[in-house]
Amino acid sequence: MTFKKPIVCLGIVVADLLGGPVRKLPERGRLELVDKMGLFSGGCAVNTATALARLGLPVAVIGKVGDDPLGEFLVNALADQNVNTSAIQQDADAGTSATMVMVDPDGERRFLHYIGANACLTTDDVELSMIDQAAILHIGGCFVMPGLDGEPTLSLLRYARQAGVTTFLDTAWDVQDRWLNLIGPYLPYIDYMVPSLSEARAITGRDNPVEIAYSLIEMGAGTVAIKMGADGCLVMGGDSLPHHFPAYEVNVVDATGAGDAFAAGFIAGVYMEWPIDQTAGLANALGALCVTAMGAQGGLGSLEETLFFMGDQSA
Repeated sequence: MTFKKPIVCLGIVVADLLGGPVRKLPERGRLELVDKMGLFSGGCAVNTATALARLGLPVAVIGKVGDDPLGEFLVNALADQNVNTSAIQQDADAGTSATMVMVDPDGERRFLHYIGANACLTTDDVELSMIDQAAILHIGGCFVMPGLDGEPTLSLLRYARQAGVTTFLDTAWDVQDRWLNLIGPYLPYIDYMVPSLSEARAITGRDNPVEIAYSLIEMGAGTVAIKMGADGCLVMGGDSLPHHFPAYEVNVVDATGAGDAFAAGFIAGVYMEWPIDQTAGLANALGALCVTAMGAQGGLGSLEETLFFMGDQSA
């Protein structure tokens, strides 16, 4: 495949230290053992970009890391995956964002997070020329980027739209409980929105996925794809009825990054101009493959491998 314009993933860049399975949390001053532990690249922008690169698509990351070993690790890890890292800024005054991830035996996780350099990412760090040259701008990590959340993100979405760039938005959990107050103004400038069900419920105040999708579209979003984990996804466009796409059945090892992998699959389908049912299928497949190994990208492969998995599952 030959592609001209790249996909740009703007958002949080994180070093993930994962350990598991955690069968018992240690008491104060005590120790418990896990079977595996490793350092992985993570964060919404990184996870989605890496998945896209493994599919063979041209992709770049805009983000910020510290001028430290973890920052160097992340930049090198992305470069090794053929992700363009030229727009990742280094901050000498802030450490690289990091998360300690404790993985339960069923694949669910507990997190301890240091926001670090991600808090310092502002529009001054965004190379607008990279957006100008993009086919798609994906913003990953809405609600956890203090320097970009609000008016700065709105201005970037407006800029991308004016440049003829397709816009994607993925969300994180908003510990400040701003939800619709923050994200509402973005919606008319979002072509594709890919929130988790829990986040979409918090944004809209509605419970039913169909009602959530209608609500977000009524407020301006173009197409909404709600991630529902083991229940697959619900997709609705402004001119189409909602449609549910079931998940693929896999053995869950670690759910870290599954939502970001889903976002990558949806972005890839749109980028390759696939029909919406195939796009949703690809998104579900990447989300499923992601959870089959430790780390946010451990289970992901090439487009050919992913299509083989999809064909095998449907047989």
